[in-house]
Formats: sequence, C-alpha cells, structure tokens
Amino acid sequence: MKNRIQLSLFLLPGLLLYVGLFVFPTLTGLFYSFTDWDGVSPSYAFVGLDNYKDSLSSIVFRKAFGNNVEFMLTVVIAQTFISLVLALLLVRNTKTRIVLRALYFLPTILSSVSVGLIWAFMYDPSIGLINYGLNEAGMSSIARNWIGDPKIAIYSIAAVQVWAHAGQMMIVFIAGLQGIPAELYEAARMDGGSKWQVFRTVTWPLLAPSATIVVAYTTIQSFKAFDLIFTMTDGGPNYATEILTTYIYHTAFGSYSFGLASAGSMIFLVLLALLTLLQFKALRADRVNY
Repeated sequence: MKNRIQLSLFLLPGLLLYVGLFVFPTLTGLFYSFTDWDGVSPSYAFVGLDNYKDSLSSIVFRKAFGNNVEFMLTVVIAQTFISLVLALLLVRNTKTRIVLRALYFLPTILSSVSVGLIWAFMYDPSIGLINYGLNEAGMSSIARNWIGDPKIAIYSIAAVQVWAHAGQMMIVFIAGLQGIPAELYEAARMDGGSKWQVFRTVTWPLLAPSATIVVAYTTIQSFKAFDLIFTMTDGGPNYATEILTTYIYHTAFGSYSFGLASAGSMIFLVLLALLTLLQFKALRADRVNY
C-alpha cells in the first residue's frame, strides 16, 4: 500500500497540469457558454441555450464549419498518402535515405507562425517566388493570387499544412513498417504475390495502428490550424478560409462576445470528439475485415 501511494505521487504533477490546463478551462468555458459575458465586465447574465442557437444559426459559423471540413478532408487525404509514399520509399536504413528523412522532417520543427509568414511571402501575387517561377518558366497562365482568390485560398493553405507535417507522419509510418516481420514478406513472395498484393494483404493491414494515429492526429491538427490561417489570411478573403478556431477567436476578441465564443468552443469540442471516435471505429473495422 505504501509503494502504491509513493508511485501515485509521481502522477500528481501531470494530473495537476491536466486539471489546471484542460479540465478547469473546459468547465469554465462550459459555464460561460450559458452567459452573455463580454470578457471584460465583472457582471453577466445567464441566457440559457441562446448562445448555442445563435452559433448554429450563424452564417459565418456554418461557413467556418464547411471550410474546416473541406480543409480537413484535403489535408487528411493528401498528407496520409504523401507520408505513406515517402515512408515506403525511405523505410530502409541507408545513409542517403536517413539524410532524406531528416530533410523531409525539417519543416516540422518550424513554428506554424514562421511557416505561415514564409508561405504568405511565397504566395504573394506580385513578389512571391511561386508566381515568379511560373512566369520565368513561361507558365504565367497558371499564376494566381493563391491566398487572395476565395475559390483556391483554402486549398493553398492546405498545401502548406501538408508540406509542414507530411515528414512528421512519414516517421510514424516508417516506425510501423519497420515493425513488420520480414518473414511475412518472404512468405508472400514465395506464394507469387505481386507488389500490390503484398502491400494490400501484408503491409496495409499491419500498418493499421500507424494509420489510425496518422489519420486521427492529422484530423485534430487540421481542425486546430489556427496559427497557420491566422498568419496567412486571418480567415479571409470574405470568410473563404475562416475555420472554427478563427471564428471563435474573432467572436471572442473581435466582437467581445465571450459567451457566444465559449458556446462555439463547446460545439467544436463535441464535433472533434465525435469525428475522432468515428475515425477510430472505421479504421478498426477496416483492420478487422483484413
């Protein structure tokens, strides 16, 4: 019993941080979501579910949610595919492949603000490197106002998100690939399996745990891409890149409607939890089918 108490004490610092930085703010946000608090005044009034009704009926909130889903799907599909391809190409531990892994992983260590500023400059329609390179290559017809055009702005930022984090997810897939026994590949080849058959029946089923981590992490990451979007477009133009986190920020610190922003945060939390749960179930079912 004494040893159990001593071991439990080691959990105390982490538990205090978790309660102080997650549980308490979440409960506080839940409380204020039922009020009309403006974030400044010492007084407030309870408004019941009005904040939730106003959020769900808001055109900007619906636009932000649609942008978020669009951004998430683009990033999850592209980032998962690219990181898996890179992992398959660089799974062997040779000097060249190790160097390439480090290069692909490098953008991950940069802050999202730095990445946003770099790519905002590269996307600049007048002095940006992308349009300059296209013009020099004789492809000026392809040049665009990449983050100023409402039709393509969200996809341009999604490309930056993939560039910044594909290397990180590549490492997760490489760890999963290196954990697959070589005997399974040998047996599959002896049975006359093609490369695609080996991948479909051996590699992918055994990569399911890694794929679950990649998809779940990328989904959460996509919904929380506040710093990247805030740095590059601040939700513009005309709400074309507004996502739920920037909507919550603008509602709280732009309109000083902290109660409404808290309600949006609670809706965001529930949506993210449900989406992550559905993904885990879908990937687990896919693994069972194999």
